[in-house]
Amino acid sequence: MGEHWSDWVALSKKLSVNKSILKERLGIEKSFDIIGREFMAGEKEAYLVFVDGFAKDNIMFWILETLQSLNKEEITAHTVATLLQRKIGYIEVDTFDEIETLVLFVLSGTVALFLDGETKGIIIDARQYPVRGPEEPDLERVTRGARDGLVETIIFNTALIRRRIRDPKLIFEIQNVGKRSRSDVVVGYIEDLADPLLLDNVRKKLKEIDVDALVMAEKTLEELLIKKKWYNPLPQAKFTERPDVAAAHLLEGHIAIIVDTSPSVMLLPVTIFHFTQHAEDYYQNPTVGTYIRWIRFLGMLSAFLIIPLWLLVVLNPEYLPDSLEFLGPKKVGNIPLFIQFLALEVGFDLLRIASIHTPNTLSTSLGIIGALILSEVAIKVGWFVPETVLYIALAGIGTFATPSLEFAMAIRIFRLLLLILTGLFNIYGFIAGICIILLIVFTTKSFDGKRFTWPLVPFDPKPLSHILFRKPIPQIKQNGKR
Repeated sequence: MGEHWSDWVALSKKLSVNKSILKERLGIEKSFDIIGREFMAGEKEAYLVFVDGFAKDNIMFWILETLQSLNKEEITAHTVATLLQRKIGYIEVDTFDEIETLVLFVLSGTVALFLDGETKGIIIDARQYPVRGPEEPDLERVTRGARDGLVETIIFNTALIRRRIRDPKLIFEIQNVGKRSRSDVVVGYIEDLADPLLLDNVRKKLKEIDVDALVMAEKTLEELLIKKKWYNPLPQAKFTERPDVAAAHLLEGHIAIIVDTSPSVMLLPVTIFHFTQHAEDYYQNPTVGTYIRWIRFLGMLSAFLIIPLWLLVVLNPEYLPDSLEFLGPKKVGNIPLFIQFLALEVGFDLLRIASIHTPNTLSTSLGIIGALILSEVAIKVGWFVPETVLYIALAGIGTFATPSLEFAMAIRIFRLLLLILTGLFNIYGFIAGICIILLIVFTTKSFDGKRFTWPLVPFDPKPLSHILFRKPIPQIKQNGKR
């Protein structure tokens, strides 16, 4: 019968033959959660196959009761087609005529039913998934606005997005990716807004993916879709767990890629400025939203430049005017400032990693210990000077003010590179570091092949004004969007 996914076998009229194939393909007697249920529909043998934990018990009880109550004449007179029309009064049903289709549907959570003497079977989508409530995502909280968030079930996520866009041109195309995982991947777009060439490119790349499984869901898919250099930390796809953010991007012509088992949506294409905006900007009035946006820009700039720039100033105090002499430390301490910053950078990241693995009840205590006790003791024993701790804290605040986690990590890598070059080669290292970072930024392309720095380079004043200033919604024009 064959042992590979590529072996497509037609459904046999003999129920015993079909059962034998399924025992081999699905491991019905080996895996405890794959259930094969034999029963009599009237006086005809029937067989149900499903994964335990996915099927709704009340629906299956009702279907079994209906089929078992058929008499000999009724079951003989009813083919699969007439059973669907007259006896199985359930909405989400379909037919199949190949074993491989059956296997794929069953492992996706649906129920397969076939009868002796029939070359077609019935797929009943009576799935129920273990799922949490659509809570507000921790990484994208807002002070005012919707509190629902995407979850790990793909059909719930499409429903949350469609609830906000009741447009018949909103299309969700589904396909399977991964030879073993067969993960459901949905491509969402609005038909008359999305770029058709870009859409075809996404479809083509998804079909060309040759991988066993999407182990880390959309993050694995991102690496398979977007080819980039290992040394480039800049994200080229935006991720969100908010359905309102996903809907807003779809209305701007973006493409949303949703992977089952993940609460994140991948949005394509994006530029560097998409990582600087947050839903909070649009839940406040334009003036407040603009103020928040500029504070965020300042925070991201400080996260990138404040430590290397301060170290450069300290290494070259002769360039400082008298009014700024206070920026330098009163004493250097026992350890060079460059080494202090490196140690603090590593310690800051170590504290962040430790907080991820710390139970919630203890994470507050860990933060207090790390931020207060350790830093204070380290200053007293002469490891660090107060200024280095202050500036690393300011850089940390700027990092956490960055809306995108992926972009925040890219800023951190760039800061570390600039710090190392400045510490080793002084002003020449600082200039070289800035040039390397600018080269990476300006040579990075978005998914559609356009400039990652648009609308700054190439310069496009109208969209750039929408980025720098939170404009009232009526003033935002479609041609000002990317």
